[in-house]
Amino acid sequence: MKAPRVTLDQWRTLQAVVDHGGFAQAAEALHRSQSSISYTVARMQEQLGVPLLRIDGRKAVLTEAGSLLLRRSRQLVKQASQLEELAHHMEQGWEAEVRLVVDAAYPTGQVVKALSAFMPQSRGCRVLLREEVLSGVEEALVEGEADLAISGLILPGQLGTDLANVAFIAVAHPEHALHQLQRELTFHDLETQLQIVIRDSGRRLQRDVGWLGAEQRWTVGSLATAATFVSRGLGFAWLPEHLISRELAEGSLKPLPLATGARREMRFFLYPNKERQMGPATQILGNLLRQHAQAG
Repeated sequence: MKAPRVTLDQWRTLQAVVDHGGFAQAAEALHRSQSSISYTVARMQEQLGVPLLRIDGRKAVLTEAGSLLLRRSRQLVKQASQLEELAHHMEQGWEAEVRLVVDAAYPTGQVVKALSAFMPQSRGCRVLLREEVLSGVEEALVEGEADLAISGLILPGQLGTDLANVAFIAVAHPEHALHQLQRELTFHDLETQLQIVIRDSGRRLQRDVGWLGAEQRWTVGSLATAATFVSRGLGFAWLPEHLISRELAEGSLKPLPLATGARREMRFFLYPNKERQMGPATQILGNLLRQHAQAG
């Protein structure tokens, strides 16, 4: 790819001529001589091979080509300024990106609220958001692939901050065989039915969480898939209440009338990467995640 013939300074000069209404006004705004401004624009036109301005009376106005190129150049100059600003922030210790790994069972709404509040404070810092299940979060943290992690597990050797409780409810389709018994259920009733479970996304530290007593189990890759299976009559499962609120309201899922264990709660924690000192962007995002978890 050929190097650009026109510099950012030249584009800024053309913008000043247009925005301030002429060569003399641009010269005053940029603290340069009028002859310097005129030469810069003339040189641009020569380099580009198209006329950018035409004289209308005593005023220079954009040609059609000049109008199009100027409009595109504004974004270019803006991005260059943002790049320089980001470099300045990085020099002061501001991170270029924050890697956030979240357990898929944690309410997405709370994460979205925190990220929305983070955006105007981010100073160009990118957020790399990744979802994992159970030990997949722990592995990302241990292997240095996360700056912040949200998990419902007590991670050994890690100091986490309380975020929120997430309720899991035992559910099945209203016409499922378990509901047809029309009585309070025991775990013995569940043992003969198909249970839908979520696969742990970890590779090395896989854990089983919750009741896994059914003789027949199907393992799926996501909570959304599990909710779809169960709402269509395939088995039963413990699913996060916030994830299935619509299905419960519509009646495609119905809580199982278990004598015990129909509802269980998992406490979620925010873990920082203990091997890496938190920069200012990571600290701000962590604080926002805690604030929005407490606000619900």
